[in-house]
Amino acid sequence: MHRFYTENIRPSDKNAVITGDDVKHMRKVLRLKEGDEITLCDFNKTDYLCKITAINEKEVNLSVLSICENRLEPPVNITLFQGLPKSDKLEYIIQKCVEIGVMKIVPTITKRSVVKISDGEKKRARWQKIADEAAKQCGRGKRVEILPPVSFENAVLSVESGALKLMPYENEEKISLKTILKNSDKNDIAVFIGPEGGFDTSEVEFAAKNGVQTVTLGPRILRTETAPVAVISACMYEKGGWER
Repeated sequence: MHRFYTENIRPSDKNAVITGDDVKHMRKVLRLKEGDEITLCDFNKTDYLCKITAINEKEVNLSVLSICENRLEPPVNITLFQGLPKSDKLEYIIQKCVEIGVMKIVPTITKRSVVKISDGEKKRARWQKIADEAAKQCGRGKRVEILPPVSFENAVLSVESGALKLMPYENEEKISLKTILKNSDKNDIAVFIGPEGGFDTSEVEFAAKNGVQTVTLGPRILRTETAPVAVISACMYEKGGWER
């Protein structure tokens, strides 16, 4: 069943209205019509089974048939602090990590980040749209928030002390991601991924002083767009995020 999102609905509502870009998609692409049923999600883990009662170029009117809890959110809360990569790699990272189960993504400016963000809010809006589309595709029940870019130091300091803080680092040879995950009962996890050039030594030292654990991902060096997918997948597997 086709799935859409809106923040303008509550469990007590008997009717709902969809506006914006989704209207054109519903009419022109999906060819939906009066009487068809869709699923509407409120970004707060509630799904609404709805029937289309009217549809035109500007809006789609819906009647709520039933509601139920969305049970597709993972039991682990992962925030990804991604060092700003070149080109459109961040768009790929956002899409795949949202599908896997990340809860929040924070673009992070590091010493080796080459990209300079001049239109931050415009970029963030595009990234958020990509995250929302990925959430729709895989049936997520909550919006994955894409925050504005922050400095590496502020990123590290923003993580609550009780979270498990992980930094894959090519010079870490002893402590593996697998070992850390197996020995930790924490479900709040912060993951720090460097840009193409990796983290500067001073950044690694700063992170370590603030409770971030460096880990090895094995003998192979992963690209900046591959590492977050690998790490979040491992976290999901170990913490039960892929169990039904």
